[in-house]
Amino acid sequence: QAQLVESGGGLVRAGGTLRLSCEASGMLFSMYTMGWYRQAPGEQRELIAKITSGGSTNYADSMKGRFTVSRDNTKNTAYLQMNNLKPEDTGVYYCAAERPLRGSYWGQGTQVTVSS
Repeated sequence: QAQLVESGGGLVRAGGTLRLSCEASGMLFSMYTMGWYRQAPGEQRELIAKITSGGSTNYADSMKGRFTVSRDNTKNTAYLQMNNLKPEDTGVYYCAAERPLRGSYWGQGTQVTVSS
């Protein structure tokens, strides 16, 4: 059974950094595009960035510059490096694994809280 588990969230001051991890199991991780999303309180879930099986990345325009997505296929893990965090970055961060004709899987989310 495919499963994604996020970790690395927490409470950080504005200007700080966090690195989120998303460990996959029960799937052929290297074949999936991995995406990071976030959902702020009272808001819809929004895309942060994706990284394809080949390592190509794309970012939502509003997320460029402070966020970096990466992956390590040997560890079945995707990462989201977040720098210069702002209070408006507060929310639940989710990872997702996507593959054409195979559907998608979601993690349970990890809370990120940025204090001013």
